[in-house]
This record gives sequence, C-alpha cells and structure tokens, in this order.
Amino acid sequence: MDFRTYGEFWSFYLSQHSKPSTRAWHFAGTACVILCLILSVLLMNGWFLLAAPVLGYGLAWFSHFFIEGNKPATFGHPLWSLRADFHMFWLMLTGKLEKELHRVQEREAG
Repeated sequence: MDFRTYGEFWSFYLSQHSKPSTRAWHFAGTACVILCLILSVLLMNGWFLLAAPVLGYGLAWFSHFFIEGNKPATFGHPLWSLRADFHMFWLMLTGKLEKELHRVQEREAG
C-alpha cells in the first residue's frame, strides 16, 4: 500500500493492531527497547543495543503472526512503522489510545 502522509499510514497501522493483546505485546516490546537503550548507556554495554531490536521486533512480530493474524507493517514501511510503534506506546502509556482509536474509526467511517 502507498501512503502519502504519516496520518494515512497511522490509520492503517491502527487497523493492523485491532486486538488489545496485539497492542499489549507491542507495548511490552517497545518498553524492552527503551530499557535496553537505557541499560546500554548506564552499563556501557553494546550487547543491549543488539538486544533492543531483537526483543522489540520479536515481541511485536509474535503478536502479528500468532494473535492478529496479519503481516507486520514493518515489512512494507519500516520507518513509519517504527514511528507509529513509539506513537502507540506513548498513547498507551498516557491512557489516550482508546480515544485515538475511536477518533480514527469515526474518521474512516465517514
């Protein structure tokens, strides 16, 4: 799929994460990435930098293949997908994701 803007991609991205458990696995994966980045700096250990994408993508892709039943958006749009992962993480962390899901669904409906 071709997207002209991040907003268009964001709507698609949310549609690919329709199940709460998929979003929970993504949240866990992104939290692991952040933790690995912090630990790599605090402990001056590059292994945590290598572990970050393995953990982050591993948990997220697990949720797509075994829970959501679709192909990760990362395969077709890696940079926008990475941005959207952190965007969704922040909305979940701040308790604003449900409102955003409703907003996007209403906009898509008409």
